[in-house]
Amino acid sequence: QVQLVESGGGLVQPGGSLTLSCAGSGSIFAINTMGWYRQAPGKERELVARISNTRSTNYADSVKGRFIISRDNDKNTIFLQLNSLKPEDTAVYYCNLRQRSWGTDNDYWGQGTQVTVSS
Repeated sequence: QVQLVESGGGLVQPGGSLTLSCAGSGSIFAINTMGWYRQAPGKERELVARISNTRSTNYADSVKGRFIISRDNDKNTIFLQLNSLKPEDTAVYYCNLRQRSWGTDNDYWGQGTQVTVSS
């Protein structure tokens, strides 16, 4: 079993910054990819950013140059620094861990943390 616990969401003004954290525990393999997804009301969940255990990263076009993902492998923890926030960044942000077991990719999710960008 894998558990993911997010923290750091909240209300921030446009142009502001926020940092999200996600701590993983349980049966986490050394080779994995962790990432952040978000879901706004009435929209599908979308990838925001992800980072592999080798620290290779991918970002959604909408957040490139504004958000930074990082990780601490020793603590199975990832961070998402959100800068220059816009109202359209408002969403529930979910932490994800993907790892392969017996030839199958398994996805684990956190409970989500709300980010609201509003003046």
